[in-house]
Amino acid sequence: MEGTFILIMGPSGSGKGTLLSHIRKRFSEEAEVVFPVSCTTRAIRPGEKDGETYYFISREEFNERINNDEFLEWAEYGGNLYGTLKSEIMSPLKDDLVVVREVEVQGVRSILSIFPRPNLHLVYVDAGEWSDFEKRIKSRAPIEDKELKERQERYKDELSFREKADEVISNRDGELGEAKKRMEKIVSSKLSDRVQRES
Repeated sequence: MEGTFILIMGPSGSGKGTLLSHIRKRFSEEAEVVFPVSCTTRAIRPGEKDGETYYFISREEFNERINNDEFLEWAEYGGNLYGTLKSEIMSPLKDDLVVVREVEVQGVRSILSIFPRPNLHLVYVDAGEWSDFEKRIKSRAPIEDKELKERQERYKDELSFREKADEVISNRDGELGEAKKRMEKIVSSKLSDRVQRES
C-alpha cells in the first residue's frame, strides 16, 4: 500500500467540515485526491445530497454492514451511527492515491490500531478553549444541558489527540482563511510526495 490517508480530526465545531469542503472544491479536478463517502443513520440536512458526503442509511442497514465487516471504523454520536467503509478507503490507497477524510476521535483510535502509521497523516484542527466551543455549539441550534455536558467530555477526549497529530491547524475566530491555506499545503505536499515516488 503506497497511498496516503489524511485524517482531519478535532472537536465538534472546530471547522473540520468547513476545511474539508474547501479542499474538496480546491482539488476537485485532481483525480489523485479522493474524498470517500461515509455512512450515517442521521437524518439528511437541508442542502445535503445522498452519496455526496454521506450515504444516509437506516440503522438496520448499518448494523447489517457491521455484521458483514464492511466498515474500517464506526462509532455512535448523539444517538446516530457513523462509519467509514473499507471499500471507500482501501482501493484508492492501493492505487497510490491521496485519501482525505474527516474522522471523529473514536474512529481515529480504530484506524490507528489497524493501519500502517507511515500511510497516515493526522491533522488536528484546533479552534480554541471549551468556552469558545460552547458559544459556537449554542449558536448553531438549541441544545440540552445533558448533551452539552457530553460534548464537553468528548471535547476533553478529542483534545488529548492534539499531541498525536502530525500537524495542528489553528482555526480560532478570524483564522479560517489561514487555516484553509494550511490545509491546501498539506494536501499539495502529499501529492508532491506521490510524484516523487513515481519518478
